[in-house]
Amino acid sequence: MPSVSVIITTHDRPHLLVRAIASARVARRRGLEIVVVDDASRDETEQVCRSLENIVYVRTERNQGVAGARNLGILRSSGDYLNFLDDDDVRLPGSLDAQIDALDVEPEAGFIYGQAILGKQDGSPTDQLYPSHLPRGDVFWELLTHNFVPAGTAVFRRSCLYRIGLLDDAVSGVDDWDLWIRLAEMYPVLALEQPVMVWRQATPDSGQGSSRAREMVRLSATQFRERWQELPRFAASSVTQRRETLRRFSSAMARHLLWEAWRAVRIGQIRTAQRNLLAALRQYPTETAGAMVGRAGLRPVSANNRRSIRAEHILGKVSD
Repeated sequence: MPSVSVIITTHDRPHLLVRAIASARVARRRGLEIVVVDDASRDETEQVCRSLENIVYVRTERNQGVAGARNLGILRSSGDYLNFLDDDDVRLPGSLDAQIDALDVEPEAGFIYGQAILGKQDGSPTDQLYPSHLPRGDVFWELLTHNFVPAGTAVFRRSCLYRIGLLDDAVSGVDDWDLWIRLAEMYPVLALEQPVMVWRQATPDSGQGSSRAREMVRLSATQFRERWQELPRFAASSVTQRRETLRRFSSAMARHLLWEAWRAVRIGQIRTAQRNLLAALRQYPTETAGAMVGRAGLRPVSANNRRSIRAEHILGKVSD
């Protein structure tokens, strides 16, 4: 049976880490390796990890950021397949088995992703799934416009990294999106239309990396301009294709900033809302104006086209 390495990066959250590790153990029947990268935690994380059996523990003395920590995990891992799991997320039972079985049937595919049940800050599941529409096959052009792959749902082949390289540690926060784009340029992508994890969602005041909307949009725009436009497949495309992709990317970034502004208003973070709105108007004036005229456009890049489910039917009961 092919082996899979689940790489969990963590920093000062041992109470969440233990739950993530436990969920990985039941996501794969056998052939499982769990690599925990302790990114310079200053609390009891090291003691907790050293008390756990059957994990590969890696500790850094200087904070590497999520991308750098993930790269260390890749280098210390040995599985044929790789999966990133954040320490505050939870894998569903049997989910890795289902995804790896699908990859084994399609040896040309670079990776497979699935749906995530959106989770509250306390980790409990909501009644929403993301994404509702799962593109598959040649998804290169669609991925360039927005990231519809929750990082923890993706399982990819180690062999593909020999061709495309490791994560770009200069863009922690959008490093996974960058990896999916580089994989999708070279390989077809599979999608499992069922939930495989509970994904703890960031809020404007949570302090999670994805809650820093302006920074994430800035990083994404820089990466698009300096790296993604230089990819061979993009550079060789028609002017019409390149312009349309840029238009859709800009529209998605504007909608995301507006969505985060609206979320900040809801919890009373008025200054954060103002900054997000000003960033949208400054960077994407045309797209922002269009989204504000048509309010249906105010949707987050990371959670558009949601649909409701009864999560308890899938999870049974999820407890902390």
